[in-house]
Amino acid sequence: MSESELPTTAEAIGILTKAGCSKRVIEHCKFVAEFSVKVAKALQNKGVNVDIQLAEIGGLLHDIGRSKTHTVDHGFVGSQIARSLNLPQSVVRIIERHVGGGLPKDEAKQLGWPPRDYLPRTWEEKIVCYADKRVEGLRTVPVEQALGEYVARLGQSHPAIDRIRKLHEEIVAMVGEL
Repeated sequence: MSESELPTTAEAIGILTKAGCSKRVIEHCKFVAEFSVKVAKALQNKGVNVDIQLAEIGGLLHDIGRSKTHTVDHGFVGSQIARSLNLPQSVVRIIERHVGGGLPKDEAKQLGWPPRDYLPRTWEEKIVCYADKRVEGLRTVPVEQALGEYVARLGQSHPAIDRIRKLHEEIVAMVGEL
């Protein structure tokens, strides 16, 4: 596969399988991809320039790192796997920027990641990051429920809570509730 060529849906699922992702992770990725397409189409209908195919493939591959770890590090590990497979940089960035509503340089450094900014910047990165927070396992949940689970795990004052809420507000301001 060339560096600039997006895999097809079937190829992306094959990549997850070959990487060693469980059936449950693959099913979760399919749900995230489906919700990502819904968000992307809603944004496109509002005149936003969004690559729907990239949002879908990014949604499918966002958790490839779960083939190796189920910690927050799966985002960084997944980006390394994606690079080794010569996937497009746009997909690599979606994978590494989807955890915790994105990670600023200081939090990435605390996790032992290379110290740089891992915050979602493009619409496609934001869409997949948001969709992943709204899809719990194999179902879509309201954002407040998703935030409640982050609060239970990380504490009310964790900066990820605010990043996820702001991402939700940015998308809802554009397209309304989803």
